[in-house]
Amino acid sequence: MESARTTRRFRPSRPAGPARPAAGAPPAATGRALTPVSRVLRLCLHALLFGLLALAAGRAVTDSAPGAGWVVTACALLAVVYVAGVRAPVVHRSPGAGALWLAGLGAAWAGLLVVSPDGLWIAFPLYFLELHLLRLRWGVTAVALTACAAIGGFLGHSSTVTPGAFLGPLIGGAVAVATILGYQALYRESERRRELIEELITTRAELAAAERGAGILAERERLAREIHDTLAQGLSSIQLLLRAAERSLGDGPPPAGPAADGDGGDAGRDAGGEAGGRAAALGHIARAREAAQDNLAEARRFVRALSPPDLEHGSLAAALERLCVGAPGVRARFSLSGSPTELPTPYEVALLRIAQSALANVVRHAGAGRAEITLTFMDASVTLDIVDDGRGFDPAAGRSGGGDGGGFGLPAMRSRAETLGGTFTVESAPGQGTAVAVTLPLPVEAPR
Repeated sequence: MESARTTRRFRPSRPAGPARPAAGAPPAATGRALTPVSRVLRLCLHALLFGLLALAAGRAVTDSAPGAGWVVTACALLAVVYVAGVRAPVVHRSPGAGALWLAGLGAAWAGLLVVSPDGLWIAFPLYFLELHLLRLRWGVTAVALTACAAIGGFLGHSSTVTPGAFLGPLIGGAVAVATILGYQALYRESERRRELIEELITTRAELAAAERGAGILAERERLAREIHDTLAQGLSSIQLLLRAAERSLGDGPPPAGPAADGDGGDAGRDAGGEAGGRAAALGHIARAREAAQDNLAEARRFVRALSPPDLEHGSLAAALERLCVGAPGVRARFSLSGSPTELPTPYEVALLRIAQSALANVVRHAGAGRAEITLTFMDASVTLDIVDDGRGFDPAAGRSGGGDGGGFGLPAMRSRAETLGGTFTVESAPGQGTAVAVTLPLPVEAPR
């Protein structure tokens, strides 16, 4: 009867990756807390804006420029609008609120440009605000409009036209765009590294937990085997020997017939002593046999208690069914073929552990959408097949593209199968999924 691994093959599916933010999205859109660098940059932006406003108002007052009061009022209005937006959390959470706040700032700044040529200095911090709060294309557009407004404000207050009137705002805008683009690139790289570190930490913790669990289960199995092969067997032998001794004493020769009159009293006493000693010996043997039987039952209870928990409440087929139902991130299905046969405990443990390890590889590494576990009972063997539609790998290369071919998973499965005299095979190819098959010969004494 051919194994199911040669007749099943799923079409590989492409795993969906996590969604990424759109290109050019400002770092604030991620909703993460500010880093120390971000706080320093914001403080520098605040200091720059208020410093330039104070400079514009101070020059207007000290120079006794006409309309100095309007200049001070325009600077104060711009500062109030700025502080209101900084203190409002909705500005940083909602793009619409941020754009509305920038429009208010632009209107206040335009009023300052009308009354003072020094207002064009405020264009530089406005560049950073626009690039920070708006998407990249809209931010660049806003920077271009702000630069044109700064140039127009300067030309409106100056009677001469110089190259600096055009180069200053344009170069400032270009520097701001380059700075923000560089900062966003560094931020994205930092986020990728942070996610990678978190993934490595999580994987390390899961691996440590899996290794601890595997160690505990291996120790339970080892103790169960040791108790079964040594203590339980020894107690069973003791019980059989004591039972044989009990039968031998019970079937011993009867006491001799009546002796001569002179020796009759001594012979009767000897016979009575021999019968009493035999009865006492039989009592001791019976108690020893009972104690051995009780300890044998206790040892067998320990063996059952140290068996895998998945096999405590049902058969191997039921445990494999529960394993498929609880598999995360993949649609796993279990099927049973042939007439189920009661298997020895080592066989059930080995097949269950191989299925758990193979399905864990499918979930963690294969990127599969579907998996199928098949348990097939044949006349002289039992076969377990685990097939998935994942990315597959090249078994001959000694390492997998997404599985566990280069680690300890496949060698451990092979070792379990070969320890019981079975065979272990892997069929896979890049993009063609993976099929793992284990065949164990049924022991001759196994009931059918």
